[in-house]
Amino acid sequence: MFSRRLLLGTLAGLGLATAAAAHGYTAGDIAIGHPWSRAAPAGITGAGFMTLRNTGSAPDRLVSARAEIARTVEMHTNVQEGAVMRMRPVESIEIAPGQEVKLAPGGLHLMLVGLKQPLTKGARVPLTLVFQRAGEITVELSVEAAGAAGEHHH
Repeated sequence: MFSRRLLLGTLAGLGLATAAAAHGYTAGDIAIGHPWSRAAPAGITGAGFMTLRNTGSAPDRLVSARAEIARTVEMHTNVQEGAVMRMRPVESIEIAPGQEVKLAPGGLHLMLVGLKQPLTKGARVPLTLVFQRAGEITVELSVEAAGAAGEHHH
């Protein structure tokens, strides 16, 4: 009986470790940490956030992204123009060797334009990232509450 409980406890622990590790991804020299989004209804624009770290010795850049759930995915940043914060598209997101770039609310981020279905809290939404050197990788955005700030790491 004790051995069975120990085995079941160990397997459950491994399952939790695997689930936690599954929310980090690697494409070539690029490590992608905690991709997430906020809950949003269909028909509007959602957003994608994550951390990109270049572990290599050469620069790379995120050149595009796509998701079946959205009509298109755009890369944006926020810039201060006088007293007003404005969103502006960017053509790519540079990740220098040994550096980390955060895609976060209020800064660089992905816009999921024309959501075909809602982003529901607790869901995981596939998103394909395209890097100039590292190539393509599909990650899953973990959908958090509508007002989430992204400080949760699963």
